[in-house]
Amino acid sequence: MPLIQAIILALVQALTEFLPVSSTAHLILFPWLLHWPEPGLAFDVALHAGTLVAVLLFFFRDWLKLALCGLGLNYPAGAATEEIATHRRMFWYMVAGTIPAAIAGKLFHHQIEDTLRKPLIIGFSLVSVALLMWWADSRARLSRELQQSNLGDAGTIGLAQACALLPGVSRSGSTIVAGLFRGFTREAATRFSFLLSAPIIAGAVLNELPKLLKLHRAGGLDLPLSTLAAAILTSGIAGYFVIAFFLRYLQTRTLKVFVVYRLLFGIVVLVWWFHQTGFAR
Repeated sequence: MPLIQAIILALVQALTEFLPVSSTAHLILFPWLLHWPEPGLAFDVALHAGTLVAVLLFFFRDWLKLALCGLGLNYPAGAATEEIATHRRMFWYMVAGTIPAAIAGKLFHHQIEDTLRKPLIIGFSLVSVALLMWWADSRARLSRELQQSNLGDAGTIGLAQACALLPGVSRSGSTIVAGLFRGFTREAATRFSFLLSAPIIAGAVLNELPKLLKLHRAGGLDLPLSTLAAAILTSGIAGYFVIAFFLRYLQTRTLKVFVVYRLLFGIVVLVWWFHQTGFAR
């Protein structure tokens, strides 16, 4: 893969991993539409490693507080008892919310990779989630803050994250929609979504990393390490700024632009697929 293609796909990953438009859909469809070769496992791991770095750096202080409090420590040292208890609960809510996607990924990952990464399915997923997003964004009661989370929120948003294994659904899109239906503000739902993304992205990277190292030792790595490093760096830096932008954006704006984008993109994909497969004749 040429370096310029790697950079473009890394930027696509950074933008679409955190915006509710489906990174999987874009990374499947970009090569398909532009007739580029399939990037392969090594590149996929590199892109997810980059976005993992972005979300860990952006939420480093949040995760430090959640993890230390969740493991029984009082951090920060001068924090009130109620604040410590909130951080402790939030940590275990994140653990609970990660479980559905972890189980679904373990059970169905290969079936999804082998049978569902098709433009037809992606197009329908883009459109259907856009309609759910519009409904949640316009009809739900958006008043709850992140500190008001409970176990039911974690379970619901965790199940939504598991559904995002289906290409075109979008991990951030499905979890934000679930958060909105649970009554969170747009910013709170998005922050919950991004915090919840770290363990599942880390799990995916750690699951695939041994295969990548084995491939590298066997001399079967089809991409230079410099290209993988450039992809990780680009995805990480761009992803960090996308997170910052999106959280600020949702303080004063709705998800309407992403609803419209998903609808238009999904319709284009479906029309293109029907044309390519001869259904338009």
